[in-house]
Amino acid sequence: MPSPDEHNSDTTRAQAENHMQAVLTRLAGADAAPRAEQLDAVQALLQPAARVLVVQATGWGKSAVYWAATRALRSLGCGPALVVSPLLALMRDQVMAAERAGLAAATVNSTNFAEWDEVFERLDKDTIDVLLVSPERLGNPRFAARLGELLARVGLIVIDEAHCISDWGFDFRPDYQRLARALLATPTASILATTATANQRVSQDIGRQLGQQALTFRGTLARTSLTLSVLPGLSPLQRYAWMADAIERLPGSGIVYVLTVAEAERLAAFLRSLGHAVEAYSGQIDAERRLQVEEQLRHNQIKAVVATSALGMGYDKPDLGFCVHIGSPASPVAYYQQVGRAGRGVAHAEGVLLPSEADERIWDYFATATIPDEVHAHKVLEVLATEALSLLEIEARTGVRRGRLEALLKILAVEGVIDKDGSAWRASGQTYVHDRAKWSALIEVRKQEAELMRRYARGQGCLMAYLQTALDDPAPAPCGRCSVCTGRLPDPGASPSQDKQNAARQFLRGIDIEIEPRKLWPAGGKRKGPIKGFTQGRAVAFADDPAWAESLQAWRQSGELPQALLEGAVATLARWAKHWPQRPTCVVPLAAPQMADNRSLASFIARKGRLPLHDVLSWQGGPAPSDSASAAMVEHLQSVMQLAGDATLPAGPVLLVACEVRSRWSASLAASLLREHSAPQVLLLGLHLLA
Repeated sequence: MPSPDEHNSDTTRAQAENHMQAVLTRLAGADAAPRAEQLDAVQALLQPAARVLVVQATGWGKSAVYWAATRALRSLGCGPALVVSPLLALMRDQVMAAERAGLAAATVNSTNFAEWDEVFERLDKDTIDVLLVSPERLGNPRFAARLGELLARVGLIVIDEAHCISDWGFDFRPDYQRLARALLATPTASILATTATANQRVSQDIGRQLGQQALTFRGTLARTSLTLSVLPGLSPLQRYAWMADAIERLPGSGIVYVLTVAEAERLAAFLRSLGHAVEAYSGQIDAERRLQVEEQLRHNQIKAVVATSALGMGYDKPDLGFCVHIGSPASPVAYYQQVGRAGRGVAHAEGVLLPSEADERIWDYFATATIPDEVHAHKVLEVLATEALSLLEIEARTGVRRGRLEALLKILAVEGVIDKDGSAWRASGQTYVHDRAKWSALIEVRKQEAELMRRYARGQGCLMAYLQTALDDPAPAPCGRCSVCTGRLPDPGASPSQDKQNAARQFLRGIDIEIEPRKLWPAGGKRKGPIKGFTQGRAVAFADDPAWAESLQAWRQSGELPQALLEGAVATLARWAKHWPQRPTCVVPLAAPQMADNRSLASFIARKGRLPLHDVLSWQGGPAPSDSASAAMVEHLQSVMQLAGDATLPAGPVLLVACEVRSRWSASLAASLLREHSAPQVLLLGLHLLA
């Protein structure tokens, strides 16, 4: 006679099998059969207050586990499932998937405030099976006020893309960890954490957060449908040309990943100029447009999306035929997460990496961007000790740059030492202890991951096995398909056509790069209110511009302005001149610590344009601080930049010229000095606009 435990085990197994089969039939057809590991995970979740971590490859069926567990728990009279998702695109896909699985689903996120009351009403009536929320919701008073009541009611909590709650994860998000901590405190609901991108360190950290009783289900991360390739050594223009050649041959539709927003816009525009149906995608386009692009790709209305990492986790298109990277992500884990979007539901897909010389600089920035600086942390806490302050007020009083400050505030909120009250931040009264060992170890881990990515980009061994090893896969093995195993590269191989390189150069050099004028002086400084500075601006090159990469490098190495860049400046002015209300009457070099290049450029432009050169701006002092808030930057500039008291300028607009433009504060102050003196308008020409 079976024991009570055996009977219970048999019962929960039968429930797991019934509900998993029902979900798979709805999602994939009657012939779909559950994996044994899927059944194991669902069965585990049917135990009271279960804690389960599932680490499985993209396309394995992790979402089917939580839909089946939700169905089973709802059939037993439990409350709805609460699913935390890091991306709006992922939530939209999950709502549709839940409904296909036979579940009533709704979402509460930043784009549907008007629907919140209706969703809460449906929750009160218990007519919702699945509620999906974004991690930022905990910071919203309306949602936070209902969280305790909601946690007492739910039967299952799902933390999807759970690597985001780990400090060691490649895409750690403080808001996500903060919400996860609140959810993990529930004593009654079962909790499921899922991810496809967690090495052993991340898995152990997630398991620690779940608790000692957590069960981990981890499988192989090998992808038999995915053929990986690496093509190192291509120049920026050659990478553009390779993509232009390859897009004509790559199977189906796919994603082309780049590291920056500027690169996404540039590459998409170039491919469109050749007649290819592609769109750019980044976090800087609005939510409605992102949804449109996602749907165009999902329905194969376009050949490719050129995207930053904003299009990644959870985007559901099983028939993606290719994933190309122009530039390497900072770690094999991040790369696996993105390239794994391809080949989920097709027999063959291509995953190609074209590493870039600029990768290392971008990696270095992101390696420390989210690491709290101890000195900055104490500065922030000091100014918040006596009163609540807005982001702008904290920036002005501490001198910490905006991007760094926003990241730091999130970390301090996770640590519980500050709280947000409306738009203001305040100290909670809890003492902050800076964990130097933890943050130093994290920086070291990111350096190690960057080295792993360098080796992958050099093709040192089977590419799939390399990724498996980097993610601590229990069974890495040579794939026999990648470019290292076979010695074959996808067309056009290592030699993109010269015609496409010429086309890329011509197209990119013809793009108008606008320099947006700053509108307001930063709070806390002597200058206040609207800026009366330059009204229009143009640049020859922007950031790591493929069209000018060789010329920019030659300039850095030799210290002399290449003729190609000088001629590019003239061509930029010629295009821009068509939109001027009046032609400039003189040229003025921008003041800088080292002015020789600015003077050379201004002299060249003056000769070409037959305009007088007026060298009336000077710089007396050290360089501007490179990592300071705007107010501190402007304060320093006012102390070192002067306009000659006896300066005489001809009547009419001034063309202000600079070789490099970074923050735009130098140009804004110089233009203001010129306009306060006599210039009715200032136009800004920059040789290189830096990101």
